[in-house]
Amino acid sequence: MAIDRKQLIIEAATKSFSLFGYKATTMDQVAKLANVGKGTIYNFFTNKEQLFQEIVHSLILEIKSAAEESLKEDQNFHENLQAALNQILEYRTKHQFMMKLFEEEREMGTPAVAEMVNRIELAIIAYIQEKVEIAVNKGEITVYNSEVSAFLMYKVYKALIFDWEKNHEPLKKEEIAKIFQNFIFKGLSNY
Repeated sequence: MAIDRKQLIIEAATKSFSLFGYKATTMDQVAKLANVGKGTIYNFFTNKEQLFQEIVHSLILEIKSAAEESLKEDQNFHENLQAALNQILEYRTKHQFMMKLFEEEREMGTPAVAEMVNRIELAIIAYIQEKVEIAVNKGEITVYNSEVSAFLMYKVYKALIFDWEKNHEPLKKEEIAKIFQNFIFKGLSNY
């Protein structure tokens, strides 16, 4: 059985980034964790940045896949969006790599990490925008600008989960759904 060295390196790097953060991770650590020579890493990746980008790209695909799995054909746009957003943000809070990434970006402002956090958020917004456009084409909602709508949906949802909890008891999913129904979806249906 052949060993997929590239996959071993990606898994080791993900573990290292999750434990130590991007800034503190070295290629020596990754090589040690993957049990390969440092030169082997350079057969697949030019540098730490490229390896990091590969991991973030895979992460974005995983997030989209998790969101897609939460969608149901018998639910309307509002219910499916709520389910997808729940899945996306739950993924973010349960995935150690993501948590470390957002923590490092917030606490240290590492430029490479900030760029990847931005890439993740733009991918999530693009995913929501795609779902908004499908709902518009089906006549379920009307929006002035699908990208702005997707941006607002994501940011409001994220704020209700993360920012609200800094000073308040966490909102239940049902409460967030009601807030979304009243402030976002009624606005879309009346727009």
